[in-house]
Amino acid sequence: MRKSYFWLLFCSLMLVPSLAEAKVRVVATLPTLASIVREVGGDDVEVTSLAYPTQDAHFVDARPHLILQLNKADMLVVNGSELEIGWLPVLLTGARNPRIQPGSLGHLDGSTLVPLKEIPHHKVDRSQGDIHPGGNPHYLTDPRNGGKVALGVAAKLGAIDPANRGDYLKRAKTLDQKASMLADRERKRFLSIPAARRHVVTYHQSWIYFMEWLSLEEIGTIEPKPGIPPAPAHVSGLLTHMRKVHTDAILQEAYYSSRIGKLLSEKAGVPLVVLPGGADFERGQSYQDYMEVLTSKIFAAITEAKP
Repeated sequence: MRKSYFWLLFCSLMLVPSLAEAKVRVVATLPTLASIVREVGGDDVEVTSLAYPTQDAHFVDARPHLILQLNKADMLVVNGSELEIGWLPVLLTGARNPRIQPGSLGHLDGSTLVPLKEIPHHKVDRSQGDIHPGGNPHYLTDPRNGGKVALGVAAKLGAIDPANRGDYLKRAKTLDQKASMLADRERKRFLSIPAARRHVVTYHQSWIYFMEWLSLEEIGTIEPKPGIPPAPAHVSGLLTHMRKVHTDAILQEAYYSSRIGKLLSEKAGVPLVVLPGGADFERGQSYQDYMEVLTSKIFAAITEAKP
């Protein structure tokens, strides 16, 4: 009987992973953030993303299975600058997980790690569209910001899991170096295009970081104001402006309807470039690979278009 007891005890202990073997469970709100966390965390973390690249991050459905993921998390990485304000707070309340609430050790706001652009210097109200009081939240379209976020993720993971702090920092520094090299290389490539051939129209004001990095000029947006659907009069006026000011490409994320983009593309003779809304985290795409997809598609569209 005693022998059987010790055998059962031995088996039960073998089934329970030791603290040294346990992975840090990290939830990221966006797939691009999740890709960065996975690269920094390596085999020491288990990462999930609340949103898909096919979803507009402003409007993710707050479904019960997302609450369950947050309930089990040791760490939460958010984009911040109120990008997730419409859906994340209710999920955090439902998760009942003190480890990942704002202000806790397991909560990381990526927007605090980068210099934000387009910070309003006046009072913001809904009449101005979907304006973010803290600044434009789409900072991950500049790889130099991705590197900064990686270093911040490493510091937070190191605080939660000190035993692997060195590995986290080493991987983050590698990502940061690769991102910096990509930023320099692509900037030189885009600057080889004459300035008059770097005019673009965007759907939403989500490309400011990308455009400033690569010296592209936004000459208009399909949305009259952020988050406001375009009316026929606005589209007509934009088309007139596109014909007057030479335009080289129309950029939009895949989760927006391409109906108006296609119309403008046909009428103005300008290529429409439909881009992924984030890294394909579930298929293993890295942050660098995602950035290279963006730059390659846009560079090809601009350089292959008619002068």
